[in-house]
Amino acid sequence: MDVKKELIIGFAVGIIANTIGTLLYILLFSGLGIVATFEAAVQQGHVGSLLALGAILNLIAFFGFLKIGRDHRAKGVLIATILTALVILYYKVF
Repeated sequence: MDVKKELIIGFAVGIIANTIGTLLYILLFSGLGIVATFEAAVQQGHVGSLLALGAILNLIAFFGFLKIGRDHRAKGVLIATILTALVILYYKVF
């Protein structure tokens, strides 16, 4: 399969895993709804922490792809994780 396509698939999996991880964290550990929790996180400056906790699922995707020999997909997940880190940095600085 084409390397570029494999990277895009891995990137998409990384973004989806991060989103699902963030939503799972909110549903499991927050007494508020999804929107209310996100709004409270924005007001209190905790969006970065919320995103970082959601990125934990990227570890599973990354090592899962490495285990089955899909190295380029793992690189895509890594790129998505780095993008998440840059978004977190943005929220921390600004």
